[in-house]
Amino acid sequence: MPSALILIADGTEEMEFTITYDTLVRAGVTCQSSFVHNDEFISPIVAKGSRGINIMPDVYFEIQSSGPDKFDALIIPGGAKGAETISQRSDVQALVREYLAKDKLVGMICAGSLAALTSGLPKQPLTSHPSVQNQLQEHFTYSEDSVVISNNLITSRGPGTAFPFALKLVELLCGPEKRKEVHVQ
Repeated sequence: MPSALILIADGTEEMEFTITYDTLVRAGVTCQSSFVHNDEFISPIVAKGSRGINIMPDVYFEIQSSGPDKFDALIIPGGAKGAETISQRSDVQALVREYLAKDKLVGMICAGSLAALTSGLPKQPLTSHPSVQNQLQEHFTYSEDSVVISNNLITSRGPGTAFPFALKLVELLCGPEKRKEVHVQ
């Protein structure tokens, strides 16, 4: 059974996190949410989303238990504050590079695509929320498509594209038949 690690921080966009998590679970993917805190303050193990909804992650983020030997996919949702916290962490940046080096999937949605930049990924196609486009378009082949696939890097635009993003992840992890099955649930 495929597995996915989904990062979350204070300020993560709720739809991008929950739609992705829920869609993957419906496809039979084992998911674990991991709370990434900023270095200044560790809040209680409840992430306060970008719209104020509290989400209880499964674990605190620790790089030792987050590697591609344990999961088939690493997912980074957006939300300006959450994406900033996640993308600025050097241990997350190392993890992004390690997943891709091991031919595992890395999904980034909305401002979560900033992690491609901070991780020093090579120039390749990607997309993001329009609010971070200017930071990315010089370093990547920028697209305004709702979901962009570049080898094992899957990026998407924002909350309105969370379902196509999640369904593409299902397809890549579980196959096109499972995607069709989940799409009609």
